Amino acid sequence: MGKILITGGAGFIGSHACVEFLEAGFSIVVMDNLSNSKEESIRRIEKITGKTVDFYKADMRDEAAVRTIFEEQDIDAVVHFAGLKAVGESVAKPLEYYENNINGTFVLLKVMREFGCKTIVFSSSATVYGMNNPVPYVEDMPTSATNPYGYTKVMIEQILHDLCVADKDFHVVALRYFNPIGAHKSGLIGEDPNGIPNNLLPYIGQVAVGKLEQLAVFGDDYDTPDGTGVRDYIHVVDLAKGHVSAVNYAMEHEGFMPINLGTGNGISVLEMVHAYEKACGKPLNYRIADRRPGDIASSYANASRAKELLNWEAQETLETMCEDSWRFMQQNPNGL
Repeated sequence: MGKILITGGAGFIGSHACVEFLEAGFSIVVMDNLSNSKEESIRRIEKITGKTVDFYKADMRDEAAVRTIFEEQDIDAVVHFAGLKAVGESVAKPLEYYENNINGTFVLLKVMREFGCKTIVFSSSATVYGMNNPVPYVEDMPTSATNPYGYTKVMIEQILHDLCVADKDFHVVALRYFNPIGAHKSGLIGEDPNGIPNNLLPYIGQVAVGKLEQLAVFGDDYDTPDGTGVRDYIHVVDLAKGHVSAVNYAMEHEGFMPINLGTGNGISVLEMVHAYEKACGKPLNYRIADRRPGDIASSYANASRAKELLNWEAQETLETMCEDSWRFMQQNPNGL
């Protein structure tokens, strides 16, 4: 099946992707600097799958460390998750975000080219659709961003596109995720952010488990059915399976291909809160707060390209997303 290097493979999405690649018959190598993840997730991937993972604690900006991986391992393709990913933090620390995400990708691509490894699936984001495109988002819409994190995704997509124009041997898929939530059915891996969560679901989970007092719902005056922001929430296991399909596709098709991974359905913040209340069996304390700058009313995918090219579509329901997230929170109230 081949050997896949998974950068950022100890993180939330990366760890679930590791499980799916192993279960699909691939061998994997994980590189992660553990800046927003824990090595425990590697042990749990091995526990779920019964397979061993070659793990390198390394930063993608460290060219010598990346080169060592390619010297020691016969890598067939790369799935590139590694990067800083908090929108608010990116506004406060733009230089750190540009330097880490873009420079790190430069180093990775340079070493890949040196070793003749020219297949990569990149972890992009729906943030590349910016503020001015109408929903649902389609892959051929113009890209832009509202914050430095989003611009790192826009710029890396451009770099990958230009690389494919210059070198016809490169095979690149940029997966534009919407809002990944949930956890593995085993409850062994899930979203375990360091510090206060930035994303809605781990925050709701920490309120439900009693670690945080209440949830702030940012804005209830948007042009949406209940006034709260609408997003396309996708189960992280569905998302992970999409990466396996994307690697199989990329290996057979040269050039640059952006593909949305979403359900195609918008769910509001309050709908999510009430679905989680049902999963955990108790009311959750929340308050309405001011809108956050840069937030848009609605974001959801047109997911038809993924179905057509990858033969992939989301399977899990909102109910199972919340149930799986709650199971992980109960089993891991203090994280991994």
